Amino acid sequence: MIIPVRCFSCGRVIASDYVRFNEKMTEIRASGREPTPDEIASTMDDLHLHRYCCRRMILSHTDLIDEILPFS
Repeated sequence: MIIPVRCFSCGRVIASDYVRFNEKMTEIRASGREPTPDEIASTMDDLHLHRYCCRRMILSHTDLIDEILPFS
């Protein structure tokens, strides 16, 4: 669905970080390859996502809003 504004565990604002994380991953995929785990980790470190709960929120989110909108 829509990325939660705050982390469920610690309450840190993560919605703006998700947008920047997604943009970076899209740039890497545009070059014709999938991001490596090291690139993902360094991107999260650059966004100051050091807690594993916030990293989980970003990594496990699936963007389903485009698939749900036609049914509303």
